[in-house]
Amino acid sequence: MTMKKVKGVSLDNIAWNENSTTNESRITNERITFRQRVSQDVKYQWRMVKKNKSKYIFIAPYVILFFVFTVCPVFISIFLSFTNFNMLEMPKFTGLQNYFRLFMADDIFVKALGNTIMFALITGPCGYMISLVMAWFINELPRAARVIITVLLYAPSLAGGMTPIFKIFFSSDAQGFLNAFLLDWGFITTPIKWLENATYVVPIIIFVVLWGSLGTSFLSFIAGLQGIGKEYYEAAAMDGIKNRWQELWYITLPLMKPQLMFGAVMSITGAFNIGSIITGLAGNPSVDYSAHTIMQHLVDYGTVRFEMGYSSAIATVLFFIMIFLNKAIQKFLNKVGE
Repeated sequence: MTMKKVKGVSLDNIAWNENSTTNESRITNERITFRQRVSQDVKYQWRMVKKNKSKYIFIAPYVILFFVFTVCPVFISIFLSFTNFNMLEMPKFTGLQNYFRLFMADDIFVKALGNTIMFALITGPCGYMISLVMAWFINELPRAARVIITVLLYAPSLAGGMTPIFKIFFSSDAQGFLNAFLLDWGFITTPIKWLENATYVVPIIIFVVLWGSLGTSFLSFIAGLQGIGKEYYEAAAMDGIKNRWQELWYITLPLMKPQLMFGAVMSITGAFNIGSIITGLAGNPSVDYSAHTIMQHLVDYGTVRFEMGYSSAIATVLFFIMIFLNKAIQKFLNKVGE
């Protein structure tokens, strides 16, 4: 059905022009409202800053140091990842060349990426669960026993020199503690090269990392459990909670979400930062690159070969992997107790 023309003008065009004018005026009003809202928010925030200026002055030193030594290096590293930089000449922009080299031409990086994910999936969740379960059990003990056992379990993470101790324990000669024990009892006839054998080095590193996993997250779990009052459990019992597992899922864990998130971040950071332990035990690189990780690859190119652009690309990939895992764990923890 066609519209009639009035003096050579189609009524369809008139209707379209009217709708267009209405839409434009509506959009203009929305823009004005948005601008006014932004202006009001800015004025309000500025008034709050002036009202609480003493508090901002107190936190300013930390904010400045955090921005200079944490935020700025991250952005500088991301920028350098798109350049060719050897610390002697000015950076030369190369686009995505470093990233293509990482995933297309660097077989060692691909192996390091797989090893890093493997270590993270094993040591991260296992260390996290060990810390949580141990904290849950220890919280039920009397105060004196709880303090003593907490100190004993936390002591390995305080021992900064535990890597040399384990290196002596797993030494490849007959003087190593493990080889000496096995030789004395007749289980073996010749010393085993524990840290020079690709079959043994990965399980040993996992064992050492888990041994020292009861760290800061363990103490945060203890503090979180101590902060939950008994009245919550009494109210839950009246609402139908029947056993300890239901208390854990519906009461304890939801009230510990800040500590759980903190422990998850620390576990992820520790799982991806085990390069120093591997270097101390098996060297850099380890035998056949069997335990080579992204952190070791980064250190190799950054502090040995001085290919800072390439090492920045490695660091950027590691950074975004950790961000992704933190977001995924945060979504999972938000569902605890549902």
